[in-house]
Amino acid sequence: MGTDFQMRTRSAVERYSNALVGLSHSIHAEPEVAFAEHRSAAKVADLLAAEGFEVERGVADLETAFTASYGSGDLVLGLCAEYDALPEVGHACGHNVIAAASTGAALALRDVADELGLTVRVIGTPAEEVGGGKVIMLEHGVFDDVSLSMMVHPAPYEAIAARSLAITDVEVHYTGKPSHAAAAPHLGVNAADAITVAQVAIGLARQHLEPGQMVSGIVTRGGTVPNVVPARTVAMFDMRAENLESLSRLEERINRCFSAGALATGCTHEVLKVSPVYAELTPDRWLADAYRRAATDLGREPLSPAQERAHRIGSTDMGNVTRALPAIHPTIAIDCGDAVNHQIEFATACASASADRAVLDGALALAWTTIAAACDDSQRARLVGGAA
Repeated sequence: MGTDFQMRTRSAVERYSNALVGLSHSIHAEPEVAFAEHRSAAKVADLLAAEGFEVERGVADLETAFTASYGSGDLVLGLCAEYDALPEVGHACGHNVIAAASTGAALALRDVADELGLTVRVIGTPAEEVGGGKVIMLEHGVFDDVSLSMMVHPAPYEAIAARSLAITDVEVHYTGKPSHAAAAPHLGVNAADAITVAQVAIGLARQHLEPGQMVSGIVTRGGTVPNVVPARTVAMFDMRAENLESLSRLEERINRCFSAGALATGCTHEVLKVSPVYAELTPDRWLADAYRRAATDLGREPLSPAQERAHRIGSTDMGNVTRALPAIHPTIAIDCGDAVNHQIEFATACASASADRAVLDGALALAWTTIAAACDDSQRARLVGGAA
C-alpha cells in the first residue's frame, strides 16, 4: 500500500513541478528579512489556498505567519515553511527552497490525505534567522495539535539527523558621559572603552569555554565622531552551545564579561534579548530513519550517522519544535562549489538547477516519510497519542 501512495505522490510532485520551482525562484528573487516577509508569505499561502487548503493568516499575532490545512485525519502533519532572507546576502540560507519543498509535500499528500487519515498543514513560520518565529508560534499554541513536524533545509551536504547548537542573541548597551575628546577627556566616561574591555574579556574567556560553546559579536554603535567621548554604544552578540544547559552556563560567564566593561570604565550597562532562545535540534529517531530511506530511494546520498555527528548546521528555532513534539530537520545537498550557507555564492546556488531538484526531491522525501508514519500502526499510535 505504501508503494502505491509513493507513486501517487511522485506523480503529484511531477505535475506541480513547474509551480514549485516557480515559487522557489519567485521567493528567491524578492528577499525579505525577518517579520517583513509579506510578499513571500502571501506567495505560499495564496498558492495553497488556490489548491483547496484552508488558510488562516496572521496566526500567533504575527503578520507574516499563516497556517494552510487540508483534511481532517487524526494524524496531523505540520510542514514548516520558512521564507525569511538575510540582510545584504538575500536567500543565502535557501529558505526559498524550504518553503517550496514543504508546499510540494503538502500538495502531494493532499490527494491521499483522506485514505491515510491525515490532516496536512503547512505552517508558515517567519523570522528564523532572527526573531524566533517558531518559538512564538509554539507559545501561542499553533503546534498544540500537531502530531509530527518536518522541513528540509538546503546545505552543502545531506544530513538526516542534523545537529545544531542552542543559541541566545543579546544586545549590550553601555551608557557613559560625553565630553570633548581633546579639551576635557578626563570629564568623559567612555562607552566605547566599555565594549573594548568586554571584548577583551570574552577573548580571554574563550580558552576556558566548554566544548561546543562559542561567542561571536559585532559593534552596532560605536560612537558618533572621534572628537566626542562616546557616551552610548551598542554591541550584539550570539552565544551558542551544545544544549540549553551548557548555553545557560555560557551566558552566565559572558554576562560577567559585559559587567567587567561597565565596572572598568564607570559606565552603566543593560543586556537585552534580541530573540527567544533557540534550543538544539533533537530529531525524532524513527522519523529520521524513515526520511533516510526515502532520500536514499530517491537516489540521494546522505552522510552516514557517524559523519553527521561531525557536522553542525548552526542554530535554528526548529530545535524548539523538536523538543516539543516528534520532528525532523534534515538538510538536502545542493551544488554550491566551495560555498557554505550565509555566503553570497550560496544564495546564487539556491536558484540553480540543483536547488530546483532539491525542491522536488525534498517534497517527495517529506511526503514519503509521512506515508511511512501513517502506514505503521505502532508509530501512528505513538504520534497521535503524543499530540492528544
